[in-house]
Parts: sequence; C-alpha cells; structure tokens
Amino acid sequence: MINPLNAVAMGDKKADIILKNSALVNVYTREINNQTQVAVLGDRIAYVGPDASHTAGPNTTIIDLQGKFLTPGFADPHVHIDQFVMPSELAKQSLLCGTTSLFSDPIDIVSVCGFSGLKQFLKFCAGLPIRIFSVTPGGIPVDPKFSHGKALSISEEKSALKLDGIVGLGEVFSWTKVTSRDPSTMKKLAQMLEHDCLINGHTAGASDKKLNAYISSGIFSCHEPIDYSQVMERLRLGMWVMMREGSIRRDLKNIIPEILQNKPYLSRLMFCSDGLDPSDISKFGHIDHCVHQAISMGMDKIDAITCASKTSFDYYGMGNNIGGISPGKLADLLVFDDLTKKPRRVFVGGKLVVSNGSIVTKIRKQTIPSWITKTVKLKKLSESDFIIPSKNTNVIANLIEMESEIITKLSTIELAVKDGNVIPSKEKDVWKVAAFDRIYGSGKKAVGFLKNFGADIGAFASTWSFHENDLIVIGSSEKDMAIAANHLIKYQGGMVIVKENKVHSFLPLQIAGILSKNSFDDVLEKFTNINQVLRDANCKFSRPHLMPLFLPFLALPSIRILHSGIIDVKKRSIIPPLA
Repeated sequence: MINPLNAVAMGDKKADIILKNSALVNVYTREINNQTQVAVLGDRIAYVGPDASHTAGPNTTIIDLQGKFLTPGFADPHVHIDQFVMPSELAKQSLLCGTTSLFSDPIDIVSVCGFSGLKQFLKFCAGLPIRIFSVTPGGIPVDPKFSHGKALSISEEKSALKLDGIVGLGEVFSWTKVTSRDPSTMKKLAQMLEHDCLINGHTAGASDKKLNAYISSGIFSCHEPIDYSQVMERLRLGMWVMMREGSIRRDLKNIIPEILQNKPYLSRLMFCSDGLDPSDISKFGHIDHCVHQAISMGMDKIDAITCASKTSFDYYGMGNNIGGISPGKLADLLVFDDLTKKPRRVFVGGKLVVSNGSIVTKIRKQTIPSWITKTVKLKKLSESDFIIPSKNTNVIANLIEMESEIITKLSTIELAVKDGNVIPSKEKDVWKVAAFDRIYGSGKKAVGFLKNFGADIGAFASTWSFHENDLIVIGSSEKDMAIAANHLIKYQGGMVIVKENKVHSFLPLQIAGILSKNSFDDVLEKFTNINQVLRDANCKFSRPHLMPLFLPFLALPSIRILHSGIIDVKKRSIIPPLA
C-alpha cells in the first residue's frame, strides 16, 4: 500500500500546499527554524525542511510567508463550551484567536438534558472547521443528597465512549468522593480506566495524602492550582497542570513569575480557560491571550507556544498525531506577523479558515430540534409564589450573604412582616431569592433571603445555574420577580432584569435554557447590557451575571439555594428561611 505522505516527501507525488520562507517555531527542539518550507497533502504535513520545491506540481498552491512565524494550532485542554452561544458561533471566535482544538466538558447540557443532551451537543460540535473533543461529565451529581441535575448512568457513560469525539471523563471535582472511596465514583473511575480513557481532575483544596489518594485513583491532571506552590505540589506528584486564564479565574499572574524564577520542567504545563464569556473572548481572546500574558511576564516565546499546543496533545495521548509541525502530523497551523498578536492566517487540517482577521470558510447552519428548546417546564407564576409567610410583626431571617459574586456565608437579620409576608429591605440591602424546578416540572421551589446585591432594580432572573439549572430569581419586589420569571418561562430561558413592571434587559438562552440561538455579536451585546444595567443600578459586584450561576453550586461553600431548599454545604443540611 502506497503511503501518499511518503510519496510527497520524496517528490513522487505533489503537495496541495507549500508554505515557504517561514520562521517555524519548533516545539520539539525549542528553536526557531528560519527559511523553513512545509508541504501539505490533504489534511496532513508531508515535508518539513529547507526546500520543498520537489513536492511542487502544477496544481500546488505556494504561499510565501516572507519570514513570518509558523506555529502549531493552539488547544484549550479544558473548556466548557455549552455556555452562552452555540459551538458554531464559538468556533468563529476561537479560530480568530488561533485556537484550533477545544477539549469540551459539556456538563451543563447534560445536567439539563441528560444523555440525549450529550448526544445532541456532539451533533452541534460535528462538522465544524475546528476540532472539538469532548469528555463525559465527571462532576455530576455534585452532592447526591441534594443535587437534582441530570447525570449519566454507568451504562450511559460506557455507551458514550463509543460516540465520535468522546476522549474520556470530565473533571471529577468532588474530590472527597474519591478520597472517601464513594462506591459510585470509584466504579465510574474504574470503568474509564478499563477502557484506557483519560480522566480529568479538579483538586481545589486537596493536598498531601488527599492529593496522593486522588492521583493514585487514576486522575492525572488539574486546572485548579491558583499559585506556584499548588502547581509545584501537583507537578512533583506527576500530574499535568492546566494553568487557567478564563472568565471565572485568572491565575497566570500568580504562577508564571515564580515558574520563570525557579525553572521547573515545563513539559507538563499547559494553558486552559475553563470557559469564557462573550465579553472576555471578545476583549482578550482565547488561548492566544494566555500566550501573550505569559510572554509579557517573561516566558520564552517558544515555551509559551509549546504550553499552548504540544503539551495539551501529549497529555491527551494525541502527540503522535497533532500538536507540532512535523511530517505525518495534522496540518493545524498558525501564521503570525508577531507572536504577541493574533494570527494572520489559520489552517485546520490544511484548509485555510482565517485570513487577515476574517473567517474565510463556510460554517454550516445547525439544525436545532424542538425538544431541546422546551426545558423551562414551569407554569405561570404569581406574586404569591415569592411570599414567605409569618404571623409575627418582625422575624429573624437566615441570609445568604454574598461576599463576592461567587462566595457566600450564612448570617441573620431582623426583617419586618407586612400583611403576613416577610418583606425584603432595600435599606439593609436584603433581597428575596427563589429557586424553582424548571427541568422536571415538579412545581417545587424554595424562597429565602440574600444580602449584598445592591442594584436598584425589581428583579434579576436566570435559567442557567451551575449545574442544577433551577430558575433563580433575585428581587426586591414580588411582583417584579414574578414578571421576570414569567418572561423566562415564555421565552424558554435566558437572563432578564425587571424594574417597575418592565423588562429592562433580556438575554435569550433558548437552547436548554443555557445557550442562545442568536449570533455571537447579538449575544455579546445583550450579555454586556445585562451586566451594565446592573452595574449602573449600583450592584455591588462587577460581574453580577455570576450570582445566579453560582447560587445553587454545591461544590463551593458555604450557603446555596436549590428548589429543594437553602443548603449549608459543609453540614449538608437544609436551613429554613426564618431562624
């Protein structure tokens, strides 16, 4: 059988494309090879060397790079792309930034739609001019006692391994389930290891014997280290570390300077985003931003490119196929005028997809089944759904006190009762907060109190929340809270702000209540407006959209709210709204 790449390398067959006069960034030798020529046949590289003229034929496209840098395509080894926009819309933004491969953990679409949601999401990801590899979610249920988001059964996880694009198990972020050898968790890990699948980690807060126990269970990566010491503890134990620079956390500034000072081996270090909101990817970029940040802190340019490309594919066991520029590898290539800027050209599988800052390939219109746009299963709500009854004139209420958009603590406060209803207090910055089951249509709900929101509005509501996907409503007026909730019920998902009975800002998320059908630019505009309206109304936090996302998130302390009740995460108990 004739190997066509072999034949091109020898000149017996002609290349489709030759890139000549490149300054090739070599991630294998840590050098820049000037005046290098690269010949591509189909989707793979056939020749790398000083002269590819022997591979040129009458139909070969020859591109003179005129000394520009040529690098491998960038990869994001841990990213949640089932957020805000469809994969087709995210693909455009990532490609413009030179990110040609995404390793997706679709935990939110699964928590809403289960196995059917996973299969449909893989269809959304297929056929795009970007490589999307996916893992089955390893983080749900977060706490089986309280979690009610959908999760894959053991048999469904096994079936998922046969689906195109699945490469392993997503982040196992309840690491205490591993250290305590929870039977269900250990069975899940064992099944993955039996099928030679990779398992992604999440070890926030774990160290010493707990970290050792976690790693010895077959989990070899983590994207949670927030400083140099945490990175080094994991590297010393043989883990691969994904240095995070994304919308939830930005950790490079606490890691890179000491890495450069102490000079450990970089062979197990890579960049990741852990997810990007529309504003951040528009303003900063994607993995290219990590490269620029690392270089600005003093990292060698070739090392930064290696962390953005080769290391991710080595970790996923794909290094023989992708991640560098060498014969036989997939031709995912970036052309730069300057390695601290966005790429001038982007090739994926030998096809030009970005040229001079524009997408130059067609991205197919995706078919959206109707069932995935009908996940807000709630009947119309009224003001009475937000009442907390009491026969007293004053009560002591338990509060979810917001220390940041994400971090909470338990406190108490005295509140007045009016017409048998405990009312919030703008003077004390105390709000009502409610969670409704919008997935199963059970009618279950929980209503409590929240402190430190500050915005002069009537209500803020969202159907998207990590990873329980309740409808969350924060408000100072029961009437406006009902209007906000009903708006999301009517349009089947999104984020909405209501004041004085009127909708002031709305971001539709029609697909599973977490993704928009709309274009990236439209989502960016509406997302920006949501946050700006809240900030202009004197919200105490700069990223207020995160509040309803994290309020039900059981993986963080201390107080959360789900439709099943107000939860003390550490004590694993339900707290009543009134003390």
